[in-house]
Amino acid sequence: MRLYDYPHPLKPGVVIRGYDRPHAVRTARMCAAVATRLGHPGERVCSYQIACLLHDLGRAGLDRRLFGKIWSWAKQHHIPTRPREWRALHPNTKYGRETEAFLSLYRRDLEAAGITMDRWAAEQVEMRLGYARRLARRLRAVRPAMNEWGIVWAPWMQLVMLYYYYPERLTSAEPWVKQLAEILVACEQFEAYSNRQRGRDYYVRDKETLAEAFAYLGALSGEGILSDDVVQALRRLAGEGTFDSILEEARGCPLSKTERQYLRGLVLGGT
Repeated sequence: MRLYDYPHPLKPGVVIRGYDRPHAVRTARMCAAVATRLGHPGERVCSYQIACLLHDLGRAGLDRRLFGKIWSWAKQHHIPTRPREWRALHPNTKYGRETEAFLSLYRRDLEAAGITMDRWAAEQVEMRLGYARRLARRLRAVRPAMNEWGIVWAPWMQLVMLYYYYPERLTSAEPWVKQLAEILVACEQFEAYSNRQRGRDYYVRDKETLAEAFAYLGALSGEGILSDDVVQALRRLAGEGTFDSILEEARGCPLSKTERQYLRGLVLGGT
C-alpha cells in the first residue's frame, strides 16, 4: 500500500500518506469474495485483487481539506462530479477534458468562495473529473516498483479500475472483465456507504445506513452499471454474514442489532 504515498508538491520532504488505504483493503476483500461466488478462477481473482487494492491510486496525494472544500462547493451548487455525469450535462466538452471545462466555468466562483485555485487545487479536480489521466500517470510512476515485486500487470486490470467513471470504455470488453468491473463498483460503493471517515471527508455525509447503500446499488442497476447477478451475489454474501466484520471495520464500531437483522433479512429476500 506504499504505492499510495505521494510527495507533497508544495512542502518539500513531506509525504502525503495514501488516503484511506484500509478502504482499498476492505474493498479488495469483498471483491474477492463476490468474484469467487460468481465462479471466477483463483488465479484470475488473485490478479483482480491487486487491481482492487490499487483502485483509488489515481487519488494518491488527495488533500482532504482542499478536496473537501472544492467538492462540497460543487455538491452545494449541483455541479456534476463524475466524468460521465459531466458529459451528460455538458455534451460539448471534449472527451477527456472535463477538468479543463470545470476550471474554465467555475474557477472564478471557487476563488470567490475563498478557495485558491492554483495547480495543486486543479490536481484535486483532476482526481475526480480527470481520473483516467491521473490514474494512468500514477500507474506509470509505480510500475518500476510493481516490476520489482513481481506483479504482472495486464491491461484489463486498468479497465476494471476505470469502470465506475468511464463505463463506456468497457463496451467491447470480455464479459468476465465487465463482470469484475461491476463487482468492484458494487463492493467499493457498499464499503464507502459504511465508511465513516470517508463519509465525512469525501461525501459530506454524517450518517451511514445499509438501506441507503443498497438503494444506491439499485440505482446503479437501473442505470445499467451493475447487473442483477453481481448485486444479488453481494446481497447474499452480506446476508450470510460474510461482510459483517468488514462493515464494522469501516464503521469503527459494532453493527447494531437492527443492522444485523437487516443484513440477515437479505438472504430471505428482504430489502
